[in-house]
Amino acid sequence: MSQLGSLAAAAHARPAVRAAVWSVPLSALLVAVILVSATIGPVDITPLAVAKAAYDAFVIPAGVGLDAGVWRLAPGVGIPYVLPDVHWTAPFSASVPATTRTIVVNIRLPRIALAATVGVGLAGAGTVMQGFFRNPLADPSIVGVSSGAAVGAVATIAMPALVPVDLRLAAFVGAVLTAFGVYAIATEGGRTPVATLLLAGVAVQTFLGAVISYLLLQSGESLEQAVYWLMGHLQHSTWEEVAFVLPVTLLALGVLSAYARELNVLLLGEEEAHHLGVEVERAKLLLLAVASVVTAAGVAVTGVIGFVGLIVPHAMRLLVGPDHRVLLPTSALAGGSFLVVADTIARSGAAEMPVGIVTAAVGAPFFLFLLKSREVHGL
Repeated sequence: MSQLGSLAAAAHARPAVRAAVWSVPLSALLVAVILVSATIGPVDITPLAVAKAAYDAFVIPAGVGLDAGVWRLAPGVGIPYVLPDVHWTAPFSASVPATTRTIVVNIRLPRIALAATVGVGLAGAGTVMQGFFRNPLADPSIVGVSSGAAVGAVATIAMPALVPVDLRLAAFVGAVLTAFGVYAIATEGGRTPVATLLLAGVAVQTFLGAVISYLLLQSGESLEQAVYWLMGHLQHSTWEEVAFVLPVTLLALGVLSAYARELNVLLLGEEEAHHLGVEVERAKLLLLAVASVVTAAGVAVTGVIGFVGLIVPHAMRLLVGPDHRVLLPTSALAGGSFLVVADTIARSGAAEMPVGIVTAAVGAPFFLFLLKSREVHGL
């Protein structure tokens, strides 16, 4: 049976089967996009050389020790830690020039892997937010996560003496605190009405926008750096950033997938969901918290990248339908491919530009399309 025939048959199959049938080609697409993207750059590298370099650099755990040290939050300020230290070994080897291996493994793949990971997280969080708010225009920033991260990051850039902490830490903490602050504002008597949460998120975003504008006015010579961060970027990405975002993203998607049925039931309304056995307030808190954390992790290392969490779930909903047991994993995989492609375009011109410009250039026309289509009126 052809792939198209398989996808058509999947439309009438069980959700798990449908998710698997759609996820296989989307996973293959993501791998293909990553390989092609790794060939593009100032130095031409063939897909075969990229595959050999990745094969040569592939490592597996060889043992575990202990790593003790101090996390430097700021000059003179640190937190001691003792963590498991995994030792790695490379079981394979391939004949590939050292220069090619360095370019692929140390320069291009960290950036591409981070783009894929952040795209997966943003699209997954966007899918949950649209279902949670029963609003097709919702995205991960709707509860102020991106604005909170921006305040933390810009404060660190504009006033390093007053906010002497790591930029990524400040952005992550700002995003998480804002999301939970919005939730606390909207909660009364143990209940959190979705409409109140939505309005509280809009109000907090507006307020934080004013704070960001003030900080930009005070940033002086750091203005360019702050604006660059706000536009979203993947330049100078590292494997350490991938190692930070990837576990958070995978764990979050696992939890969100486990609650996909509850998310489906919540689309019927909270009262109906309660009668069908869903613990509504607990499910809402968990979905909102996990989606906010995965968004915060991505935004903290890449800056504000808009529209991924808005347009990708809509595009996939048109293909696979509204069942979140299928929509969530497929949107996540498509989001990874989308952001890798967008970043490849961003760095392929005569002058590199922030990836947020590319995603916005694609997302804004799609947003206008939504305003003119039936998708605006329901999920």
